[in-house]
Amino acid sequence: MRKVTIGDLGDIYTGNTPSKKNVEFYDSEDIMFIKPDILDFDINTINESNEYVSERAREKARIIPKDSLLVSCIGNIGKLGINKKEAAFNQQINAIVHNEKIVSSRYLAYLIKYNQKKLEAIANVPVVPIINKTQFSNFELFIHENLETQNKIVEVLDKAQSLIDKKKEQIELLDELVKSRFVEMFGDISKNPKGWENKKLGKLGTVKSSKRVFVNELVESGIPFYRGTEVGALSTGGKIEPTLFITKEHYEILKKSTGVPIIGDLLLPSICPDGRIWIVNTEEEFYFKDGRVLWIHLENGSINSVFLKYMLCEKFNRDYNKIASGTTFAELKIFSLKDIDVILPPIELQNEFAEFVEQTDSICSKMEASLSELEDNFNSLMQKAFKGELF
Repeated sequence: MRKVTIGDLGDIYTGNTPSKKNVEFYDSEDIMFIKPDILDFDINTINESNEYVSERAREKARIIPKDSLLVSCIGNIGKLGINKKEAAFNQQINAIVHNEKIVSSRYLAYLIKYNQKKLEAIANVPVVPIINKTQFSNFELFIHENLETQNKIVEVLDKAQSLIDKKKEQIELLDELVKSRFVEMFGDISKNPKGWENKKLGKLGTVKSSKRVFVNELVESGIPFYRGTEVGALSTGGKIEPTLFITKEHYEILKKSTGVPIIGDLLLPSICPDGRIWIVNTEEEFYFKDGRVLWIHLENGSINSVFLKYMLCEKFNRDYNKIASGTTFAELKIFSLKDIDVILPPIELQNEFAEFVEQTDSICSKMEASLSELEDNFNSLMQKAFKGELF
């Protein structure tokens, strides 16, 4: 294997954006215009884009030939894409028009993926990470010099990635199945076609947040303190490693003052357009950030927590910007949550749906464990490949 820089492997270009003021640059879909939102940390093959520029913009845009490698270098560092048609791209992306006699685009993509953490580490701005063209060009890699070996590595990694993609697709289909089952059982909740009773969420329980915890009250260990980020991760079944804590003594004072969430309560980030709602499922002690995490405690048996979660997800999916408010970020407020109309199907029907969700979640958990194993195997293969241990 040989040490090279990215710049040794081809021509490097930083994208730009033709002036939006010139409508002629955007009045026809002639050339793909790629932005980081369609790149991925898995390698995304790009046949079509969310945006396009016209032929009139050609002289003002940075155009790259097909099969170039695009790498995000601002914000989320190291997202990847290979364009299958010529394309323009914006200033958050560096593109490698590789020398085909030295390296293939897909081999190079896997190599960048393997080095993503190292690439991320050289970003020079802590708030919004940025890698400039010079840093990117000078980034060092070890490559296999033999193109045949490169192709063998790509073939192995592609097969492993295909298994991961299929497993992810199965998990996504299970999620869609639950959503379809909800609509099948309860109809369009915005129309309430079955004429069920309607109540404001604030009449079904308490909607509130926590008592404020100040920065100087946080400690290095103790009772976990969750922000919206952690709550969002827990809502998808993710495992988290708490980084913020309060003392046990402080927790007991807060618990006496405001109470604490119990199993079955709902917690959600205040910025929650995608419905990241966590149904509390643990008796382990924790506290959470005021304002940034909202807390729903149901006080009677007329509504099932699981049903309510999916009903709120449907509401947010349809009407989030009407429910939330704010000039910079659309944020949920306690008063707006209290005012949400909640349909109340028979509790037996709600419980039946919750049982279906539980069964589906059990299958999904097994699939996610299998996915984790596949990803571990893929990472092991990739490590062996780029250490020269596979071929």
